[in-house]
Amino acid sequence: MAVKIRLKRMGKIRAPYYRIVVADSRTKRDGRVIEEIGKYHPTHEPSVIEVDSERAQYWLSVGAQPTEQVRALLKLTGDWGQYKGDKNAVSTVKIAEPKPAFSLDASKKSVIKPKAEKKADAPAADAPAADAPAADAPAADAPAADAPAADATDAE
Repeated sequence: MAVKIRLKRMGKIRAPYYRIVVADSRTKRDGRVIEEIGKYHPTHEPSVIEVDSERAQYWLSVGAQPTEQVRALLKLTGDWGQYKGDKNAVSTVKIAEPKPAFSLDASKKSVIKPKAEKKADAPAADAPAADAPAADAPAADAPAADAPAADATDAE
């Protein structure tokens, strides 16, 4: 079986992202795959390239052929150089700068508005009244539950 390492397209129209997959060369582009070994998001700045290096090395060693696009990605991550025997192969992928931490601006007002106190007091007054009928209801159900059991013993 001819095995290829290729890109599987996902995402929406004009917003693609890809998974780097190992698949039989006869399957469809987005068809059944043997294993997913990475991700590629070309629309982000800088592009996101994640490859499971260990699995990529394994599949290359057993004869899987990467497509041109995947070979270019493997060169960027340094995996292609490792496979070819280059001891100094390093990743040249750009890493995104971390986003600044969120800081609360004291000059702006809060978005969340406190509830009115009158609304909070009204449900509290109604709560004990609601609990009283609920306490009586289980007592009314208990004799009804015993009655069918008593009828069953009389029928025997």
